[in-house]
Amino acid sequence: MVRQNEMKTEMKYWCNHQSFVQEKWRDTIQWQNVYEISNLLIQYLNKKEIAAQISVANQPGVKSSAIQSIVLKKTIELGFIDESKGLFSDYKNSRLRPDYYKKIGGDSGILIEVERGKTNQNNMDSLDFWKCHICKYAHYLFLLVPKKLRQNQSGKIVGRPYQTVVSHMETLFYPENYTSVRGIVVIGY
Repeated sequence: MVRQNEMKTEMKYWCNHQSFVQEKWRDTIQWQNVYEISNLLIQYLNKKEIAAQISVANQPGVKSSAIQSIVLKKTIELGFIDESKGLFSDYKNSRLRPDYYKKIGGDSGILIEVERGKTNQNNMDSLDFWKCHICKYAHYLFLLVPKKLRQNQSGKIVGRPYQTVVSHMETLFYPENYTSVRGIVVIGY
């Protein structure tokens, strides 16, 4: 397993991020392209005005679509298609759709999934990983999840999805656990 550390620069980062990639793919041009695309998305998310918009949208009772609408502009600029249909047409559950999809290289692509309240409670992180695993058009996943979840009434922190997701995903990148997902970038907002 190769775990790539969070970017280290002079800039203070608002969002956290952690990447995992299978050893075989670590030094490939394909992974380098995927990682560069993730860096461009992370730079966008770390802009002061974007971080402020996400903070407002990341409140109790707000759906993940509020975060998606903030991310949409940049994903389109990076060449992603919103809710791409047909990626799972060969399966009985053919109506599956990622939040965003981008074709890369000759044989692969990137799925982006944006989660909010049900990230860990309903195992949405595992579902998103599974979607990427069975998608023959994508081998990379960007998973955007909240750093903290707050309770409706009290505002008390009731979960830290980002930390949990990183822990879940790390085990899938031990060589004995490899799947068809070559790499993942978990982004905590």
